Amino acid sequence: MLITCISPSSPFVSCPAVTPHQALAHLYRQHHGWLRTWLQRRLGHAGDAADFAQDTYVRVMESRTELSEIREPRAFLTTVAKRVMANHLRRREIERAYLDTLALQPEPLAPSPEERAIVLETLCELDRLLDGLPPKVRAAFLHAQLDGMAYAEIALLLQVSVSSVKQYMARAIRHCYFPEHAA
Repeated sequence: MLITCISPSSPFVSCPAVTPHQALAHLYRQHHGWLRTWLQRRLGHAGDAADFAQDTYVRVMESRTELSEIREPRAFLTTVAKRVMANHLRRREIERAYLDTLALQPEPLAPSPEERAIVLETLCELDRLLDGLPPKVRAAFLHAQLDGMAYAEIALLLQVSVSSVKQYMARAIRHCYFPEHAA
């Protein structure tokens, strides 16, 4: 996205220093309407499209992308919006699985609405933290941490060696606690 300035000597001159705020404002002014329309065609609901468009711009603000250097802003916004929608669907899937599990609990053991909200947020954060790990690494970590299974039990369940489970656990822990060194 090349932001231009109007100058007396030339109608369009590239701006020498565009602040991140100016770049975001320009991106929003130029493409927000288009993004809402694009989202509405996919979602079929204007309210949801407006919410996802706003969430997309929030994600853009949180990113460290140099907005003044984006050459294809609509492709960029489409990619970010697809990720926002995918995250929303994943959260909804986690919430549905959690609520299904709660429905199996006897009424006196059911958590309060506040406890449910905290558990749901924790589950979503855990899902976000484990995103990008191979399925067996995720499974090993979850069985060890949530189910309290021993490495030997996990190895039998996943049909791998105990040393593989140890490697999976080390990788998952690095990924969660030291994401900058996980790769």
